[in-house]
Amino acid sequence: MPTKTAQPSERPPIVVIMGHIDHGKSTLLDYIRKTNIVAGEAGGITQHISAYEVTHKDAKGAEKRITFLDTPGHEAFKGMRARGARVADIAVLVVSAEDGVKAQTLEAYKSIIEAKIPYIVAINKIDKPNANVERTKQTLAEVGIYVEGYGGDVPFVAISAKAGTGVSELLDIMLLVAELAELTGDAEKPAEGVIIESRMDPKKGVTATLVITDGTLRRGMFAVAEDSMTSVRMMENFMGKPLDLATFSSPIRLTGWSGIPVVGTIVSSFADKKEAEGAVEDAMARPEMVAAKEDAAEEGTVTVPIILKTDVAGTLEAIEHELTKLKHERVRLKVAHKGVGAVSESDIKVALGAEQSLIVAFHTKTDALAADLASRNNVTIHSFDIIYKLTEWLSEEMLRRAPHISVVEHLGELRIIRCFSQQKEKQVIGGRVTTGKVSAGAKFKIMRRDAEVGEGKVVEVQCQKIKTKEAIEGSECGLQVESKITIAERDVLVPYIVVSKQ
Repeated sequence: MPTKTAQPSERPPIVVIMGHIDHGKSTLLDYIRKTNIVAGEAGGITQHISAYEVTHKDAKGAEKRITFLDTPGHEAFKGMRARGARVADIAVLVVSAEDGVKAQTLEAYKSIIEAKIPYIVAINKIDKPNANVERTKQTLAEVGIYVEGYGGDVPFVAISAKAGTGVSELLDIMLLVAELAELTGDAEKPAEGVIIESRMDPKKGVTATLVITDGTLRRGMFAVAEDSMTSVRMMENFMGKPLDLATFSSPIRLTGWSGIPVVGTIVSSFADKKEAEGAVEDAMARPEMVAAKEDAAEEGTVTVPIILKTDVAGTLEAIEHELTKLKHERVRLKVAHKGVGAVSESDIKVALGAEQSLIVAFHTKTDALAADLASRNNVTIHSFDIIYKLTEWLSEEMLRRAPHISVVEHLGELRIIRCFSQQKEKQVIGGRVTTGKVSAGAKFKIMRRDAEVGEGKVVEVQCQKIKTKEAIEGSECGLQVESKITIAERDVLVPYIVVSKQ
């Protein structure tokens, strides 16, 4: 291959906005989109997209591009990182000046640290009556996030995403952090990128949004994402406008994939179709792409098959990650079938073929044929709009489906002092309870010289010739028992009960 002579050029930063769901991530993105995209064009963006490209003047007055990722949350971002995808260059951690640090803030922060990317703290909602920026800095410091001027070097900006206060300064800092990171790309290379969204479009087929991380993609090339590929015929920018070529940091949408690419999949591009097909074959032959055989379920373990449908692929990835957190020693959740789009007739058929399966629809509808088939077969479709409500319900469902197991609980020990009578398997004996208790109805093991010689059952307990339910430690009692083994003096009975537990 000839040596490339092109010099790397400056690459626009790719920024991910993260933090608690109610701290203003979406409001911030909306404000940036409305004010930093050419007037009249931003209003035309009505479809669900996963990335925006904006322009902002730097300190020298030069127009600079910034790409923003609009992910469903830190879990989807974590899913991308888990697949080896380095998609974001900079993170913005949004924290409310009213509420301070929350659990989701910490989870987002952990994802940022694991991704090893620089980040900026945006203290939002400073326009609110209860806003307190200094207190918010204090809560950040308490969890180890030290902003500039408060014991650390993490840049921060106090903003109001609703009013726009401080947003321009935040964009300035993003460009400064990007400049310090010396982000570069080679426009002469075939494009590389990362899938950030994918879905099945009823009219167009499979579409996927990707962010180009290096190189250039031109019309007529071929894009490959693991076992899915497409010819680059229909390429659009984030506003739906057709493109002939796109280069690094740009979010683009490609249509006509052979399958639905998984969010976080790394995309490669090829000028030659045979090379692209060869890359798909290589990907399918990799061990991690070969369908792994299910481990044999341990005895007493129940597997619950889940048919999962979501509105978009990013949400699908996020929910799958959440499902891995749901643990029960005797219940295993298994995503038997998943997909993007409405619950279809084929989904119901999968559920009918998988015993005890659950159909979960997240932020998506059920088509008429599927609803009819489900109704006729008494199949319930469980719909959700909030991830934590879905996981709470599944946790309860796991408890409900957990098989009951029998557990032996030892009650104590009784040493035989005297044997009174025996008639077939029934015997009357006397003894002292040395530990614990002996209860009527309990079973027991017969220990003779520390060896178990048989078992039996306590029919009746008497203390001082009065019938009672149990005899406690230190007391002498008479027992009527049933056993196939003849009990002898100095034997030790170990009474126990069998309880059923989930």
